[in-house]
Amino acid sequence: MLEKVRYEGAYPTRERADEAVRLVLAGLGRQLTGDERVDLAACLPFEAARVLTAQIPDHEPLTGWAFVKDLAARTGASLATTRWDTGSVFSAVAACAGPDLITRILRQLPTGYALLFGRAELAPAA
Repeated sequence: MLEKVRYEGAYPTRERADEAVRLVLAGLGRQLTGDERVDLAACLPFEAARVLTAQIPDHEPLTGWAFVKDLAARTGASLATTRWDTGSVFSAVAACAGPDLITRILRQLPTGYALLFGRAELAPAA
């Protein structure tokens, strides 16, 4: 997974890619609960699953944009860099998890995450 993130995100070093993976998976771990959290952890490499599951889920999940802003605030990185990191890591997570689990995860999370996972954010018909 780390090599996929490094390649997809064009990170210059493994350390920088690892930093992005840890940051984004910790943030996702604060958002996911229930079976989706357990199932995602089972799909990830051990160290990535440990980062995800070490987090206590927040009481109020963040929207996708608020998720990116929260990660940027925690690290002091720019919103653009944090958005890039999130997309790079979520791309690798989606490859590990598969489309069905990602669909379940997106149904659990508030709006705005589909785009972070590289999917269209479709609104229900009125």
